[in-house]
Amino acid sequence: MSSNRDTYKYWFKVGNLKVHCGITYDLQQRENQHKNSGRYTTHNGNRHYWNNGHIVQEGNITTREAAMEWERQNGCNANWN
Repeated sequence: MSSNRDTYKYWFKVGNLKVHCGITYDLQQRENQHKNSGRYTTHNGNRHYWNNGHIVQEGNITTREAAMEWERQNGCNANWN
């Protein structure tokens, strides 16, 4: 188990709508990956395209283990099988 604080927790938002959450070592790279994914989220009958989104860091940089627990608690992987 590592005690290195090297992992960010984040929400990916389009406008004020939270469309995804996750963890990463590099927020800017991850934001670019999401923006270039071609994905969109449907909310209230409207498509919210991820290329218009942005990352908002959640809390402080933390250990990978603690970040993974946060990810589980927030259901970040609920749509990924």
